[in-house]
Amino acid sequence: MTKKKPLVVVTRRLPELVETRMRELFDARLNLEDKPVSQAEIVEAMREADVLVPTITDHINAAMIAQAGEQMKLIANFGNGVDHIDVTSALRRGITVTNTPGVMTEDTADMTMALILSTARRLVEGSHIIPDGHWAGWSPTWMLGRRITGKRLGIVGMGRIGQALARRARAFGMSIHYHNRRRVAAQIEESLEATYWDSIDQMLARMDFVSINCPHTPGTYHLLSARRLKYLRPDAILINTARGEIVDENALIRMLEGMNSRAPGWTCSNTPPRSTRSSSRSPGPTR
Repeated sequence: MTKKKPLVVVTRRLPELVETRMRELFDARLNLEDKPVSQAEIVEAMREADVLVPTITDHINAAMIAQAGEQMKLIANFGNGVDHIDVTSALRRGITVTNTPGVMTEDTADMTMALILSTARRLVEGSHIIPDGHWAGWSPTWMLGRRITGKRLGIVGMGRIGQALARRARAFGMSIHYHNRRRVAAQIEESLEATYWDSIDQMLARMDFVSINCPHTPGTYHLLSARRLKYLRPDAILINTARGEIVDENALIRMLEGMNSRAPGWTCSNTPPRSTRSSSRSPGPTR
């Protein structure tokens, strides 16, 4: 007699190799159309499934978990953070919550370095010039941007991703600075030639680039508050590849609309994407 396979419900389309392996091991219900699922659909899945595989876009609260079936034993999150899941409520129901720490370290560091380069060298702005019909011919100072060699990079959060970013930035000749809840081991500091700042305020005021790489916790919510954003230098570039909630985005937008020249590089936001092309100015010429 064939043993019944656990029912696994996946909320979004995953890489083909992952989905294929899931089908081999489980009774996997996939989202082949990759349409975002509603909370009602997630609740319905939790009533039937043994395992739920959500992603960061699926917010699972206590009321939803309370409606899970008795057979529901695991929420296996596809991603590192679990701040979109009420973990405490899940544990009370005997449901384990897992994540995938470490698998995105190098990729996130790559994306962060790409944002540093693209904002400093005005790559996105430049890519819009010809399609928008604004090409007026070359000149020596056209789209000059700025070099990153010799510039100071302040990393907020020197964990796996922060250290991976520091290794990349050093290869580009950047000076590494960091603020962390705890100072990293001396051998790590030495290998990265990194300068530790106990005060995040003091660090922000001195950096050419600031990269946010800390986790989202109650203690880091709006860590870069309206007050702290004012410490940034007028020409500083702020990169966020962590959670959007770590930055007071409304304060940042007001700052940009006030025609400050700070250039944000963003991959994570706690609100829907919006256009900032009209409210932000790109970095000036190389200095």
